[in-house]
Amino acid sequence: MTSKRKFSENGNGSHAGSSRQSLTGDEDNGGSSNISSVSAGEGATVMAERGRRVPRNPQDLGVLTRQTMGHVKDQKTGTSGTPVRLQTNLFGLGLTGQWRLYQYHVDFKPSIASIRLKAALLYSHGEVLGYARAFDGATLYLCRKLKDKITELVSTTKLGEDVTMTVTLICALPAGSPVCIQFFGVLFKKIFKCLNMYQVGRNYYNPATPVEIPQHRLMLWPGFSITVTPRESQLTLSADVSHKVLRNETVLDSMNDMYHRMPRDRLIEACEKEFVGQVVLTRYNNKTYRVDDIDWNTKPTDKFPRKDGSEISYVDYYRQQYNIELTDLHQPMLVSTMKLKKEETGDAPRAVHLLPELSYFTGLSSRALSDFRLMKDLAMETQVTPERRQQRLQKLVESIEGCQAASSELAKWGLRMEKQLSVTGRLMPSERICLRDNIVQPGSPADWARDTRDCRMISSKPLNNWLLVFTHRNEDVVEKLIYSLKKVGDGMGFSIEYPQIIQADDRAASFLWAVQQHVNREHQLVFCILPSNSKDNYDSVKKFLTVEMPIPSQCVQSRTLSKPQMLMSVATKIAMQIICKTGGELWAVEIPLKSLMVVGIDVNKDSINKSQSVVGFVASTNARLTKWFSRCIIQKTSTDFADCLKVCMLGAIDRWQKCNNDLPARIIVYRDGVGDGQLKMVVDYEIPQLLGCFKQARNTYSPRLSVVVVRKRCTTRFFGESSRGLQNPPLGTIVDTVATRPEWYDFFLISQNARQGTVNPTYYNVLYDSNCLKPDHLQRLTYKMCHLYFNWPGVIRVPAPCQYAHKLTFLVGQSIHREPSMELSDTLFYL
Repeated sequence: MTSKRKFSENGNGSHAGSSRQSLTGDEDNGGSSNISSVSAGEGATVMAERGRRVPRNPQDLGVLTRQTMGHVKDQKTGTSGTPVRLQTNLFGLGLTGQWRLYQYHVDFKPSIASIRLKAALLYSHGEVLGYARAFDGATLYLCRKLKDKITELVSTTKLGEDVTMTVTLICALPAGSPVCIQFFGVLFKKIFKCLNMYQVGRNYYNPATPVEIPQHRLMLWPGFSITVTPRESQLTLSADVSHKVLRNETVLDSMNDMYHRMPRDRLIEACEKEFVGQVVLTRYNNKTYRVDDIDWNTKPTDKFPRKDGSEISYVDYYRQQYNIELTDLHQPMLVSTMKLKKEETGDAPRAVHLLPELSYFTGLSSRALSDFRLMKDLAMETQVTPERRQQRLQKLVESIEGCQAASSELAKWGLRMEKQLSVTGRLMPSERICLRDNIVQPGSPADWARDTRDCRMISSKPLNNWLLVFTHRNEDVVEKLIYSLKKVGDGMGFSIEYPQIIQADDRAASFLWAVQQHVNREHQLVFCILPSNSKDNYDSVKKFLTVEMPIPSQCVQSRTLSKPQMLMSVATKIAMQIICKTGGELWAVEIPLKSLMVVGIDVNKDSINKSQSVVGFVASTNARLTKWFSRCIIQKTSTDFADCLKVCMLGAIDRWQKCNNDLPARIIVYRDGVGDGQLKMVVDYEIPQLLGCFKQARNTYSPRLSVVVVRKRCTTRFFGESSRGLQNPPLGTIVDTVATRPEWYDFFLISQNARQGTVNPTYYNVLYDSNCLKPDHLQRLTYKMCHLYFNWPGVIRVPAPCQYAHKLTFLVGQSIHREPSMELSDTLFYL
């Protein structure tokens, strides 16, 4: 059956999109770029980022936080630990100490609307301005200072009209200012263009050297992500290897496949559910677009208006412009709504019509993400070892230096690529793991499961009254599972009695019905063996048992229990989770600080209601930092800032007081999920919430508070030097010099074990600190906190309360969509 018949049957769909201004993909001037560039003679560059105001000074980013902390104002580095020599992916940008970017305002008389014409007239005075210049229609940037503060220039248009241009000096910007940082980003965009690399999103890729993975119909574009950042002593370019995953499958291929698999009356609904929200790439112009709608009424034979007022069909347009012949003349159109520029704020939304036949999927589908073999084959290409990463970075530098256009562009602005920076990190001593009867020194901080085998956990409540629900298809594994749980529980000091067994049928709603009919508030736990990976089944059970009938629950897919040789290992992990969910403790590390409460905060979007954010707040309630108070609040805003911290903190302080008969003297807050541009909001909005709630707890109460922002995604990488070449630094490596920022109290910590590829360090930035701990002590405490996540017997990337807060917000935002009952707040019910 041909595709012509397929889509001619569905021509009367309801989503025409005819009210939008329709453009083809390449006629829109910004399918994927964040910073737009317009050529108007040599060197004309628009310095305007879409939808964002350029900060005028460093204070706008809240970057001067270190100056407010007297104990680290002059020295923020630690001294303890074993020195470790490290290479970085940071390249110095050679600038003289006197280098400045001069910002000028330009007035035109008579006024001119066209930026291109303005630039052409202005740039005709190259002997005055020089040839290193950038102009955005009102502001001119030069790397040299003009002789006079006000300079008048006169040019004549083609029509013989004289135009007077008044160039007035506004300010001289140092290399580390936000405007200069943005300017350098635009400059490197032009340099990568000289290297024939395309910008997709924020990164740059080379489609000329793709990596094919034919067995999975995938293709990778190799590329780089770059950021220009001021470090301790100089401006640096941070370059990291990146890959763009493309599927060798068009949207039309997927539509055809869906046509064969489902009834005709459900095709439109299924296509919209599958494709709306996806990001596609059009290879004829190498731009990415988000699919916002499907226009079933518009076909390739229909015409659209061009910029000159004429009309042309999509078929003829692609034939003339790209020499592409469309094969399906009855396919619908994908619609992508473009963001408006500043000057277009009053205009109607602009839309791009895309051909499904020419639109390729980017990224991986949920089905692909669960395919073990696919992910393994993909990791072989994308998880690059330190040695290979270094080779790729060196090749990039050589390409820039070897390309005359790229190197001359740098030289024109007074920049040059220098060698990679080296740093000296410090390796912290390994931690001892404290259990109920003994203290273990693990052989590796990456995994101490073997070291603690047959050791008794710190505390656990006997599991005497619990419910086990399953379907008849899983009846054979139930007895084996109960036996395995009781056996591993004995070794942990966890007493497990035989459960109440309930068998449900295979219908989708019957599982939840069985739980609702048999559970009561006397049950300590509800254990569900789910027959499939159906999200609806899981979500309905979790929602009922966290909101309506608040009882800890454990859900396991039947296939997880299907391998007898793995059952004891699976049972061990399940038993550990049950201990935590019923209020127990697994292990601890030595915490020297007394009366300390540690808090983790994370914010995530609700997957259904995008106008809501889910705030997760997790705080310790005992001295060992092994018991936790958890609170989750859904706020009616789509921002990543928390409006409810005062309520959460008061609840945590009240719970601490009930558990310890006193108030905490020290509070350390780890705030996850904050980017550099959001730091000022945390300083001005979230920290005052925390400080303001203390007086409400008690009139004279004023604990010492530290607020530390945690970033898992940072572009900085470190490579350990050894006789065998470059390798990942050892766990527990701290870097707080050279690669850090001079205006912040910050450090990098490597607490993640990378078995494949290059390890990604976690970046910590202390925004507020009245605890006045020495840098050594705060760094060591942070590393200790990475040992206390009870879902993994080893160190993790972030402090445990951050990971707990993330797990909590993920469960609520993806499955429950309502605030959990406070009756579960003293347990880690979301593990």
